[in-house]
Amino acid sequence: MPELKTVRLKLPASTEDLRALELGQVVYLTGRVFTAREGVYKRAVEDGAGIPAGQDALGRVNFHCSPAASINADGSYTVGAVTATASFRFAKWLDGWFKLSGCNIIIGKAGMTSEIYRRHFVPNHAIYLTTVGYGTGALLGRGIKGVSGVYWLDELGLAQAIWVLEVESFGPFLVESDLAGNSLFERENAKIAPGLEKLYAGTRPATLRRYGETDDKTQDVI
Repeated sequence: MPELKTVRLKLPASTEDLRALELGQVVYLTGRVFTAREGVYKRAVEDGAGIPAGQDALGRVNFHCSPAASINADGSYTVGAVTATASFRFAKWLDGWFKLSGCNIIIGKAGMTSEIYRRHFVPNHAIYLTTVGYGTGALLGRGIKGVSGVYWLDELGLAQAIWVLEVESFGPFLVESDLAGNSLFERENAKIAPGLEKLYAGTRPATLRRYGETDDKTQDVI
């Protein structure tokens, strides 16, 4: 099995930096990253509140995540871990979000689709990085060196507020989309999907299942 290529990216990243990235590369980030999830997107885009600070304060990397954040006795803040949330829920706000935030890197879980990348990411010279598997919140937390700002804490609460993080060797993340809008997941799933029927040949349907679960193995996410 070929060894994965690793890239250490200093933020803010230029378009040239992002153009050099390849699908499937492992990326570690050093610089400034800010959290923003559904509450922020709705407030900023749908409700028309805009962004509470500029790029100099926030940076250009938005992480779709829930931070394990706390307020210390002296009034300072600590974020010890960050758990990624699924990004497909954010697609409806992306056009307005890119115009407001100027982000060129979005991090999250599970990626989006090449159609969304080409419609929203490509015109904004942006890429998507995905977390590696589940349970990496504490691992990612090791790369957080401090909190340089917090916005909309009173309005949205700890989990939904914007947390501006100073990070060093923050990762690992995988390059899920490139500047052309290609998707790592779609590329690899295209290789796997033709063999799914053979893989499941002779197996019986599951006895226990979640509500709405399907027996159509072509709908599986590998």
